Amino acid sequence: MPKTPLRAAAALGGTADDIEAAFYEALQRGDIDALMACWADEDEVFCVRPGGPRLVGATAIRAAFEQMFGNGAIHAMPARVRKIESLASAVHNVLERIEVLTPEGPKHAFVLATNVYHKTAEGWRMVAHHASPGSAREPVDANDPPQTLH
Repeated sequence: MPKTPLRAAAALGGTADDIEAAFYEALQRGDIDALMACWADEDEVFCVRPGGPRLVGATAIRAAFEQMFGNGAIHAMPARVRKIESLASAVHNVLERIEVLTPEGPKHAFVLATNVYHKTAEGWRMVAHHASPGSAREPVDANDPPQTLH
């Protein structure tokens, strides 16, 4: 079966890192087809957006992101990635730095997100995205050195 542009967009190099990069690029472009190409074709995939309900299945996830993209692209950049990887699964915990345009100019919000990837017959695909409510300040990790200056 030939690859559709939808699936070809996520077949970048075959790693969970490639799919994660494609996911955030799709968010920044507001490209729903490229975003959905990152997801596994499984009924039980799920997504929890900041403060939102659990969305189960590709149809619910697509509808939610289409609604979000109706307000424009989502300018989210992943940083401080922590990874746990095995032969067939990968869990990435990321700090998402989100730029929001306001009448006063650009503002930033920070969201902690966990992305889960499985190696499928079609290559690596996202099976879960869970994002915390955002904050105006960049969160620190419990093991980071104190930020106090003496």
